Amino acid sequence: MIYMDNSATTQVLPDVLASYNKVSEQIWGNPSSLHQMGEVAANLLQQSRQQIANLLGVKRDEIVFTSGGSEGDNWVIKGTALAKQKFGKHIITSSVEHAAVRNTMKQLESLGFEVTYLPVDQQGRVNPADVKAALRPDTILVSVMAVNNEIGTVQPIGEIGEILKAHPKVHFMVDAVQAIAKGMDAVWFSDRVDFVVFSGHKYHAPRGTGFVYVKAGRTLAPLINGGGQELGRRGGTENTPAMVAMARALRIAKEQEAKVVAQERAIKQAIIDHVSQFEHVKVFSGNDAGFAPHILCFAIVGVRGETIVHAFEKHDIFISTTSACSSKKAETSTLSAMGVDQHVAESAVRISLGDQNTMADAEEFNRVFDELYSNFTKIMG
Repeated sequence: MIYMDNSATTQVLPDVLASYNKVSEQIWGNPSSLHQMGEVAANLLQQSRQQIANLLGVKRDEIVFTSGGSEGDNWVIKGTALAKQKFGKHIITSSVEHAAVRNTMKQLESLGFEVTYLPVDQQGRVNPADVKAALRPDTILVSVMAVNNEIGTVQPIGEIGEILKAHPKVHFMVDAVQAIAKGMDAVWFSDRVDFVVFSGHKYHAPRGTGFVYVKAGRTLAPLINGGGQELGRRGGTENTPAMVAMARALRIAKEQEAKVVAQERAIKQAIIDHVSQFEHVKVFSGNDAGFAPHILCFAIVGVRGETIVHAFEKHDIFISTTSACSSKKAETSTLSAMGVDQHVAESAVRISLGDQNTMADAEEFNRVFDELYSNFTKIMG
């Protein structure tokens, strides 16, 4: 089996699963309880928080645990809207955000907020000048993802941050779900970024885990009210085993980061070099610093994306149609925003690499591609 759908989810590492199981079996106290079992759980939770903070070079209390990227996106956007609506109801975002951002914005629009959706160029990239032009006195939030989940475009977060230094009261959020441990910390993390959203299952942690970086001094209304957990920012009993596992997974990912990024770049290039030779293939992802190392989107024009996915699946190769969160709804938001013809966009598929992929995987992918392409061209006539 060759698994190339790591942007959808990753396999939990054995060591990470072992940590989860050990804590589940031995330390099941509620971190909010006053007795010793609760204190042990609370200490372990804080150790995990500190480990994540150390790995990212931030303060411990700037890390807030969540259930994943979708919750994090919802919390920062809605939390900003609730906390700052008396100052304004205008939000700026890009036209190529993940569904968790896009649909949250739509919900806020139905509640009276105004959202400006910035256009992108033919590589799916926002122009920082458009951000500057869209800013208004009533703007309360700018939300731009670090790495596009469909084609891997790296957004100019640093340049946008420089513009926002002149607007210190505007919250700046970055969805970095696809950027963690991909050799681009400098892209999504600067002194002007206020909130950064992460999801654990994108780097071998269990599903249902995530965290948000909340810059000290920035205020968000809670999305989940409860018993005051997470310093009152996110109610509900913390999932201690999962958070411990998530912290361990991040440590492992950061230790291997440089090696894995180089490996992913090489595999990605080998596939690009091969498939781009074919007449009916359109490659949307580059492999320079402007694109993430692990995401490759291309189309066999005239063949629907789901047909391509299932054809590879018959050879035990697993890829996807753009975003896993929208693939079953036939959404092609990023490619459409880039001006790609709908007929071409419907043929798009996404390869997303991980540390388990090898050059041998690329060679087998290319071999199977040749076979499938020959069959597809016969169908297309």
